Amino acid sequence: MVHGDTVRLLRECSAGITMGIDSIGDVMTSVTDGRLREVLTDSREKHRTLGLETDRLLDNYGDNEREPSIMAKGMSKLKSEFMLTVSGDNKDSTVADLITEGCNMGVKSLSKYLNEYTAADEKSKDIAKRLISVEEELCRDVRRWL
Repeated sequence: MVHGDTVRLLRECSAGITMGIDSIGDVMTSVTDGRLREVLTDSREKHRTLGLETDRLLDNYGDNEREPSIMAKGMSKLKSEFMLTVSGDNKDSTVADLITEGCNMGVKSLSKYLNEYTAADEKSKDIAKRLISVEEELCRDVRRWL
């Protein structure tokens, strides 16, 4: 049971990390404020670092299923493109809004998976908790642009 829950939790973390990195990348070209760009770049690097750690653990378990669903990725990208297209001159506010929604969804999902996969090992739970912290921090950091 530990192995199964551990792999499932790590897969969810990996998918969330990928979604976070991709979402930040999707909005980055629309950012006009240099400080917002720095906040997003810093968070993307934190996501990448956690991603490498997660991938190493999944490799140790012989697992390579890491991608979020194509539908989830596509819908996220479409929403971002649409919202940024209709936002007019207030792109930074729209970026902050999209990032906030994504972070909230990530925190909610990861918290649910932590509660669901209780038999996961402590390293995997720690990654999930650190990812939740990164998402919460990013959400707080972009509030000034809402």
